[in-house]
Amino acid sequence: MTPCPAFAALADPTHEHDAERRRWVLITAASAGVAAAATAVPFVSSFAPSERARAMGASVEADTADIAPGELKMVEWRGKPVWLMRRTPEMLATLPTLDSQLVDPASQVNQQPDYARNLHRSIKPEILVAVGICTHLGCSPSAVSAGSNNPSVGADWKGGFFCPCHGSTFDLAGRVYKNKPAPTNLEVPRHKYLSDSRLLIGEDDTGAA
Repeated sequence: MTPCPAFAALADPTHEHDAERRRWVLITAASAGVAAAATAVPFVSSFAPSERARAMGASVEADTADIAPGELKMVEWRGKPVWLMRRTPEMLATLPTLDSQLVDPASQVNQQPDYARNLHRSIKPEILVAVGICTHLGCSPSAVSAGSNNPSVGADWKGGFFCPCHGSTFDLAGRVYKNKPAPTNLEVPRHKYLSDSRLLIGEDDTGAA
């Protein structure tokens, strides 16, 4: 009598071996798939920028209305300190007298947008917008007023910024003095006015910085 094909298949040791092998292949493939999924989640998520990373590249709004004449206000943009200084007419009057003492008095080096490539290095003459980081080794200078008793800036100091790390000095437009380690003027970030006193740092009419 011819055996039933189904019983014959079960009785066949070769068939049993094949079935066992297929079962192990399926189990192994399933396990590998789970492992791949488990490792893929953190790997893919590592490509997603964090909230802080997005904020670091974002533009920042600042108000200049509360800055008194001669005073400086600091805001943070991309993790950098940005100075906002309201310069008095007396402060601005010192700028054209310093050309012979400065490395780049006409701001020829690209440390500012074209609209800040002028004597006062700003859109509005009275408002300086500059990154408060020394262009030598990245220290943060301090504002030193004219007539200060600070021996590091000299008796004829007309006001500006002094870096205590290696002695670099900058005038009230952020232009670096000669014979100092800092090679270039302070950076002027791209910016624009949203209103008479509202400022957007990091973006202008040409796009983001």
